[in-house]
Amino acid sequence: MDTLISSASLILIVLVFFVILSKSIKIIPQANAGLVERLGRYNRTLGAGLTIIIPFIDRFLPLIDMREKVVSFPPQPVITEDNLVVSIDTVIYFQVTDPKSATYEIENYIQGIEQLTVTTLRNVVGGLDLEQVLTSRDSINAALRGVLDEATGKWGVRVNRVELKAIDPPPSVQESMEKQMRAEREKRAVILTAEGEKQSQILTAEGERQGEILRAEGDAQAAVLRAQGEAEAIAKVFNAIHEANPDDRVLAYQYLQQLPAIANGTASKVWIIPAELSGAAEKIAKAFRNTD
Repeated sequence: MDTLISSASLILIVLVFFVILSKSIKIIPQANAGLVERLGRYNRTLGAGLTIIIPFIDRFLPLIDMREKVVSFPPQPVITEDNLVVSIDTVIYFQVTDPKSATYEIENYIQGIEQLTVTTLRNVVGGLDLEQVLTSRDSINAALRGVLDEATGKWGVRVNRVELKAIDPPPSVQESMEKQMRAEREKRAVILTAEGEKQSQILTAEGERQGEILRAEGDAQAAVLRAQGEAEAIAKVFNAIHEANPDDRVLAYQYLQQLPAIANGTASKVWIIPAELSGAAEKIAKAFRNTD
């Protein structure tokens, strides 16, 4: 009986020892941090690795993820300066830098960041009209990040980036904007078409002018060349006649040969026989008599 009791006691002691050992040894994963409270008060912050705490005296709080987190908040209605309600989605990139402050300075830092984002967004967007809101995302992001980073510093949280994921104006405003965009596109298309036609007409006129200039220059050069050719031909004929020293009979014979050509002129309606014809005929007759 004593042996059985001793064995049961030994087993109980071993079980208690393993229970105490399991509660004493804690393994913290990488990129996580654990807080230890001793008798209800903060004692220390544990990093990644194996650690030992005192069971029933130390309390190990839930792990805190030290990695950067991305949280997308639901769309929030915001009133602009020109009294239009726009729906804005935000995305926050933040990271816990001080696990102690993130645990003891605020109950839920994610909820705190969300509410702070909403109020800051309303303050920033409330001073802008709709057009500025749609075209000033970078400045709005910078303003939100500055305010959030300053406010969350005491919570042990660093806000790295703030992005406006979507800005949705009211349906009536969207319809008006779409109509305006269509009108602008049609206007640009008409302007581009007119500019194209104008440029085409200018190029066509320029081409025709250049063509006329080139044709005129060609005609002028051709006339000059023809005049030069005729002058050279006349000079050669004159020189040949001068060198041949023809007498009156040859000249009279050549004159008679040109009479048909003179008579065939299209502008000649009446052919008048020149007075020199009788003299030329007399010279030809005299020439033939002398040859006999």
